[in-house]
Amino acid sequence: MRRSIRIAVTGIIPLMVTSMGAQAQDATVEKPAAIVADGIPAVPVTLADKTRPYLEFRTAAFQGWNPTDRSMLITTRFGNTVQVHEVKMPGGDRTQLTFEVDRISGASWAPGKGDTMVVMKDVGGGEFFQLYTLKDGVLTLLTDGKSRNQMGAWTQDGSHVGYSSTRRNGADSDLYIIDPRDPKSDRMVAQVQGGGWQISSFSPDATKAVVVQYLSITKSNLWLLDVASGKLTALGDHRKDIAYGGADFAPDGTLWVTSDEGSDFQRLGTVDLKSGAFRAVAPEPKWDVDSFDIAPDGSFVAYIVNEAGVARLKLLDVKSGTVRTVTGLPAGQMGNVKIAPWGAIGVSVTAAKSAADAYSIDPATLAVTRWTRSETGGLDVTKNVEPELVEVKSFDGTPVSGFLYRPDAAKFPGKRPLIISIHGGPEGQSQPTFLGRNNYLLNELGIALFLPNVRGSSGYGKRFVGLDNGPWKREDSVRDIGAFLDRLEKDPALDPTRFAETGGSYGGYMCYAVAIRYGDRLKAANCVVAISNFVTFLENTQSYRRDLGRVEYGDERDPKQRAKLMEISPLTSVAKLNLPLMVVTGGNDPRVPASEAEQMVKAVRDKGGMAWHLLGQDEGHGFAKKVNQDYQFWTSLMFWEQTLLK
Repeated sequence: MRRSIRIAVTGIIPLMVTSMGAQAQDATVEKPAAIVADGIPAVPVTLADKTRPYLEFRTAAFQGWNPTDRSMLITTRFGNTVQVHEVKMPGGDRTQLTFEVDRISGASWAPGKGDTMVVMKDVGGGEFFQLYTLKDGVLTLLTDGKSRNQMGAWTQDGSHVGYSSTRRNGADSDLYIIDPRDPKSDRMVAQVQGGGWQISSFSPDATKAVVVQYLSITKSNLWLLDVASGKLTALGDHRKDIAYGGADFAPDGTLWVTSDEGSDFQRLGTVDLKSGAFRAVAPEPKWDVDSFDIAPDGSFVAYIVNEAGVARLKLLDVKSGTVRTVTGLPAGQMGNVKIAPWGAIGVSVTAAKSAADAYSIDPATLAVTRWTRSETGGLDVTKNVEPELVEVKSFDGTPVSGFLYRPDAAKFPGKRPLIISIHGGPEGQSQPTFLGRNNYLLNELGIALFLPNVRGSSGYGKRFVGLDNGPWKREDSVRDIGAFLDRLEKDPALDPTRFAETGGSYGGYMCYAVAIRYGDRLKAANCVVAISNFVTFLENTQSYRRDLGRVEYGDERDPKQRAKLMEISPLTSVAKLNLPLMVVTGGNDPRVPASEAEQMVKAVRDKGGMAWHLLGQDEGHGFAKKVNQDYQFWTSLMFWEQTLLK
């Protein structure tokens, strides 16, 4: 299962500010049908018009190659949601292939044959993904239409595809294989226990497959699957605390993986199929290898290294061991690396001055070719701000860092307001990337933005990512924000009397917790798809996710852990939450149920506090539909106007 970095601006974390002035008497924007805006004023049309250019950007995410005509498959949005498109040549038209109401989460052509495309899609953000074939713009269902199914790997000849499904009991991700041309060929290959299983790669002759069992970001197991019998054989010592980020068979049968065995970081190497021994190959001792792909002829491996949040693409010559670095790509976030049968390397890249776009690299010359150029509302992206790295030592001496985006000092003199935006995960990582709507904040309003990577963030080694695990360490990450506040409040270009915060998902929990602990140093909090009570969250999250959550946060079934989880839950300390609050949630969220938002809003209002509540009834874990993203953006602007800028 290759680690795939998703490159998209989803609107999950609202950060914008504008001045409303006398707009209250203006005509208002029609609210999308699925949006419930509880306690939130109507949006003035003039506000929508003023911000319009910053809403009209697109992103393009590389998905793979068509092995027959050498075209590129991407996902991008022309209408309301992200759909599959085809690009015949660099700079060519993006021809739309799917036309669904909901976004497409992934798509790929059958290797070798190129005669069949498999598409993965859910409904309303519920993440109960189904697999389909696509022909003439029409999707034909392959899976049961009810359970959660996730695309795994194709056989190397493109005849079958492996995937995982919860159809047996709704919780365990059993392993299946299907010839997508014949839905009746669908069969369960192995029955497993747990929600983190996936077929990662098939051997060249398709008689075996490597399976990754994900338990946590710091622990996963490799298995060798006999495709005919369904027998699973452990690879390596499963008693060891080892994490594998990806696993893939080369054409000669060598199993390549990324693993942190013997290191604090994910390294690229091989695993012996008999002994399970890992051998590191690529010399990357300090940074994680995020993902990789193997050339169809086995001659080289392309892999992405996460260097302090900046992605670097490198090529390893398998025979000589020589490593070359691709230098012609923007410095930012990268993902979805895939090598075509003819050797071209495809990848998605996004950076501060570039929306997410698809590129190819010539493996012989390392020449970079840009295939797509996503629209940015007519705005000049070269004017966007590049972030600077801020490093501090936290309360216990642990180094933590983040990225600070400063407005143009010439255009915006004097001390500037600041919004701290905390990423989700919790094993996510803030990286230099295209900010989409949030560039309005920097370029037009002079609002600074800080994106911290608190302990528990990925990209800084296995030890660091585990520093917040369990209920007794959870609040240490909250205290990291205190260390950042100490530093930022002393910055001569920032106004410490006008600091606010936001965050989504786990960052939403952090948003609540920071508002409680450091509320006297902040003006407001905008918390999105946020955990308000760890016990109710674990009890109500989808069953296939529950055990994974218990590894990270704690087990609510254990009396001592349950008591501690209740103690550190923001809802327990709501009496100390005295900041104006905005809460955003999705009605179909399978990860953090909408009930988490409802109980927090009620508790704040019951004690006389201000709590705006924005609900997307047709959304999941973050808004995906453009009309809803726009409305979230505008209402967030009004919230900041009433709280941060007064």
